[in-house]
Order: sequence, then C-alpha cells, then structure tokens
Amino acid sequence: MLAVLLLPEVALRAEVYDPVPLPRPRPAVSASEQASAASATFGQGASRPAPATSEAGVLANISSYFNSFRTMQGEFIQIGPQGQQSEGVFFISRPGKIRFQYKPPVRLDVISDGRSVAIEDKKAKTQELYPYSKTPLRYLLDDRVDLTNRKLVDGVKQEADLISLVIIEKSSLVEGKLTLIFDRQTYELRQWIVTDAQGLDTSVAIFNTRTGIRPDPNLFRIYLQR
Repeated sequence: MLAVLLLPEVALRAEVYDPVPLPRPRPAVSASEQASAASATFGQGASRPAPATSEAGVLANISSYFNSFRTMQGEFIQIGPQGQQSEGVFFISRPGKIRFQYKPPVRLDVISDGRSVAIEDKKAKTQELYPYSKTPLRYLLDDRVDLTNRKLVDGVKQEADLISLVIIEKSSLVEGKLTLIFDRQTYELRQWIVTDAQGLDTSVAIFNTRTGIRPDPNLFRIYLQR
C-alpha cells in the first residue's frame, strides 16, 4: 500500500545492510480467537462478511474490510530482490495519508499527504515527490475502496488460508505487478509483493496492526526541502 508497495526503487536503495530479524511466527489460534480478531477488524457490533468463494464475492468482502476502518498502524518487514532486509513502522489515515518510517540503518521516510507522495532519504538528504493521483496508492487509500472493478484486478487466487489478488499497473511512474495477500478468514491484509518491469520482486509483510487509533496529523505532513 504504499510507496514501498508501489515504488519498488525504495527497496533497491536499502542496499545490503546487516540482516534484520524476521518477526516471530504467530502462535496457532483457535476458531473462537479468529472470530474475535475478525470482530475487532470490522468493529464492535459490525457484521462480519459471509465467507465468499466467487471472485466477485471475495473482492466485495476485501473492499468491505478496507472500508471498515479509517486509520491503521503497525510494523512491517521488507525483503528486497537481492534478499536485503529492512523494517519499520507505518501509519495510515484514509483517505490518502500514509507514512512508512524505516528503522536504522535504513534512513528513509515515505509520506503521502493525499496530494503528493514524498520519498525522503535522510542519509543522502534528498527528497523526491510524486503525484498521489498517479500512483496505485489511490486504490487502497481512497475514501471508498472498490476492488470489484474488473479493469483493476487482473486475477484472484484462493487458497486454504490466504487470498491473493493481482493488480497490473502501467503508468509513467510505475510499471509492474502488485500482488496483495489477505487472510482467508478475516480478509486482513498480510503481505504484498511488487514485481517490477524487470521481473524483480520486493515483498512487504505487515504485523501487529491496530485500527481505530488516531495518529498524529503531523506524521503526514511533507516539508519541502530547498
């Protein structure tokens, strides 16, 4: 979701630093715990979407998942095409706002204020700006998310525990394939994989996510560098 999701050159800049430990696997959860997690995802008192098997039903349920919250925060770990690893925290405030903060030794911030997307390299003291409306960020961060548009999703694959969908993007800023991976029971976003025009993959897994917490609005401010 994100410039790390949508602008894979961010991953390439990470270089090969000392490996960052992967998050520990989550323990197995019972059916009742899964139901509680789903209830938390879709809000107290909100009805969880009925399980779907058709492509249209799955996309409708995933869209409902995104539209069930306005804010989210959590942690991420990113693995680049050459196996380089980096990690950090992220904050989302829909519509249009997101911030990814990489932990040292990577010194990058990726910020969207709903109008522009900024990639700030603190080490090199550089800043690159992209129009938000020209990036695929808009598909997942807009005021209302609708993935049922047949022109948007190129394919859906359903497995026992996961659902993956593919978005093909061709624009002046981004060209490649975006694979989004969701939990089959809760429809929560778990991971995405960016395949660039050269066929190189960058994957990002998110974990320890929480919704409904209002982030500091200053997190999404872009200060133009002169």
